[in-house]
Amino acid sequence: MSGMEGDKYRSYLHGEGELNTSWRYGGPPNYDIVNKLFEDERTKVWPPGSLEEKVQNLVKSWEMEIFHKASLEVFKTIDKLGGGYNPQLQTSLPEELRCYDPEKETDESSHKAFVTTFPRGFAFEVLKVYTGPPEIVLKFRHWGYNEGPFKSHAPTGDLVEFYGVAIYRVDEGMKIGRVEFFYERGELLGGLLKGAAIDSSAMEAASSCPILRNTG
Repeated sequence: MSGMEGDKYRSYLHGEGELNTSWRYGGPPNYDIVNKLFEDERTKVWPPGSLEEKVQNLVKSWEMEIFHKASLEVFKTIDKLGGGYNPQLQTSLPEELRCYDPEKETDESSHKAFVTTFPRGFAFEVLKVYTGPPEIVLKFRHWGYNEGPFKSHAPTGDLVEFYGVAIYRVDEGMKIGRVEFFYERGELLGGLLKGAAIDSSAMEAASSCPILRNTG
């Protein structure tokens, strides 16, 4: 992939190709914190140039664009000509995890909830790629530390992680046309709901930080 200046895992974040990009939170995100979590605790280190590395970087780039780019028109990881692709209509992510709602256009409250909950980020790794393009089937792991409040629950400091399978259908240029996720949502939400209940004013203070950290 091209355009990885400034981030070793994500394309289309910096460089001349992003000079006219409109960002949701005032500018391109910095992934240094979550990259450290990823590198410290990943279970797989894929060889440079391998299919697994390419797929892992594609997913990280796709997540970055969905969470941080303000307009679908500037997304470069998806096949915009392939039937009017809508990132969220074409995924089975539960509503509370969606950062893009096709009916509302965006759902920033969901994004804020998770960046508040995981101050060090919510890391992602590919554990196995079962099939290559055009239909990429992979097993993944997502994890982070519950060091901030989630909804009305206090942080526990515990590791929260879940495993699942995803299917990415891509074109010849590795642009994504459809995404499906399969996982047990209770693995994620169960860990976040263990903390004691806290009042809404404390939650508002915790979620009002202007610096939004990252997932992926």
